[in-house]
Amino acid sequence: MQHLKHCQGLAQVFLIRSQSSRLSKSVIPSLSVWDGHFSCRWRSTGGHGRQKYFNDRLPKFRFALAGLLAGTGAVLAYKLHQDKVQLAATSAQLRVTQTSDLPVYTLEEVTKHRSLDSGVWVTYKGGVYDITEFVAIHPGGDKILLAAGGALEPYWALYAVHQQDHVLEILSEYKIGVLNPESYKKQESANPSDPYSAEPTRHPALQINSLKPFNAEPPASILSDNYITPSVIFFKRNHLPVPRVDPEAYRLEIEGLSGGVVSLSLSELKSRFPKHTITATLQCAGNRRSEMNKVKQVKGLNWGIAAISNATWSGARLRDVLLYYGFGPEVAAKAKHVQFEGLDKDVTGTAYGASIPLNKAVSEEGDVLLAYEMNGEDLPPDHGYPVRVVVPGVVGARNVKWLGKIVVSDEESKSHWQQNDYKGFSPGTDWDTVDFKSAPAIQELPIQSAITHPAEGTSVDRSDREVTVKGYAWSGGGREVVRVDVSVDGGKTWHVAKLRTSDQGQHPAPPPPPGRAWAWKLWEIDVPIPHRAQELEIVCKAVDSGYNMQPDTVAPIWNLRGVLSNAWHRVKVKVSEGFKDQK
Repeated sequence: MQHLKHCQGLAQVFLIRSQSSRLSKSVIPSLSVWDGHFSCRWRSTGGHGRQKYFNDRLPKFRFALAGLLAGTGAVLAYKLHQDKVQLAATSAQLRVTQTSDLPVYTLEEVTKHRSLDSGVWVTYKGGVYDITEFVAIHPGGDKILLAAGGALEPYWALYAVHQQDHVLEILSEYKIGVLNPESYKKQESANPSDPYSAEPTRHPALQINSLKPFNAEPPASILSDNYITPSVIFFKRNHLPVPRVDPEAYRLEIEGLSGGVVSLSLSELKSRFPKHTITATLQCAGNRRSEMNKVKQVKGLNWGIAAISNATWSGARLRDVLLYYGFGPEVAAKAKHVQFEGLDKDVTGTAYGASIPLNKAVSEEGDVLLAYEMNGEDLPPDHGYPVRVVVPGVVGARNVKWLGKIVVSDEESKSHWQQNDYKGFSPGTDWDTVDFKSAPAIQELPIQSAITHPAEGTSVDRSDREVTVKGYAWSGGGREVVRVDVSVDGGKTWHVAKLRTSDQGQHPAPPPPPGRAWAWKLWEIDVPIPHRAQELEIVCKAVDSGYNMQPDTVAPIWNLRGVLSNAWHRVKVKVSEGFKDQK
């Protein structure tokens, strides 16, 4: 109650200020939660019932109040809404979806409004909403623009705080129309002759690098919001069409053991072997390739910094399965590799394949899984349903999805992706001189880090005095990230970031055993804005437990395939003069 009285007093202060500003309409303060933060809005008692926020000439008051109320958000949200959630939610939902005399729009008309210049429109359960005025004060920042011109539902699913009655109430007051029936039910017709016609539905937030096969990464701005990446926005790296696999008919074949060929069903895999769970980061070899393209064009998908994600994986240990079916000293004496073949195939019937060293596959500390769960649920189709290999600490290309065959062999996989791709070369090697046989296949990846916030080209307010910088860091081979250094002056001076090993509000994960640090670390730091600086060049670099460090520039590590890009990540932002810039 003390918190509530305090907030009411603050509201009265701002009400007096608003009245003294001679606003044309009386206003009353209203509290709401958006993206997990508390905010205060001014609601007009007249006119069309639309939201009226703090006068544009008083932006500092708005942010001051938001900051003062932030600490009481969870308590107030619970106390003010718990007793009437069900009733309010029902009524709010009816207001959102009910038929009215409002204008009717098509999807094509909605998609034209995707920026502040053209207006920001979104849809929700058949309704059309103009949220342009709300964008500037959205406590979740400009992430709300990800939904501009499209549906809110997939984005709200990422942030559970939206599934509350008062959020629907806020949205309902921005309603400007409804979608016509054709738009509401519109679906793309599938082409049965297209091998990609049965592809799964993907989250619209993903930034697509290739449609066929599908390759996409989440926006960098949301990548580090969660220590465990939600499966729907976990980066997608497919080489071929996603196969449709009947779990009842699924069989995993294992060759090269003393017992001959083994055929293992999904139920047998789950029932015969203990379920083991690990948290592991997967990274594409081409992560951050776009930075190499700025030095000199390479061949490959133009990945940004988000071809990396972190998840919990559950399944049977590969070691347990191999030992159960006859792996022994005589097999180990002959074999050096374990090959994997997927059920995804090209038009010639050639399947995706890769291999890893035998010692990684059978080591007790290797933690290689035949995974059938991701983040506590069955593997999604894009991530290898019903079974995939998870090889922690190793490049994503060896983590074969839709696993159909395992071969214990004295040779590496003959697959194109093992022999003629995913290898690193000197910057002086070009496509006329490259010899893929001369370089080893990439297995463990080097130390890596990147900045997810702020974004390139944005601005920070000098009056804030500090800039908040966030990002991720990870190293291959189970080497733990022990430090992330951050600079805002291009590397002249450095600050040490705080590392995080869990989602905010949860207890940090215990330190991993030496050599088994499979998961990334998220990091964050508030750095003072240098006096008189007009632009900041923000830089990050990570250090792992082997004291491996990132190179400072891209040019010396450039290679014709654009893989292993791990130079210091650099982001340039402008420094604005705060209140003056808002006039």
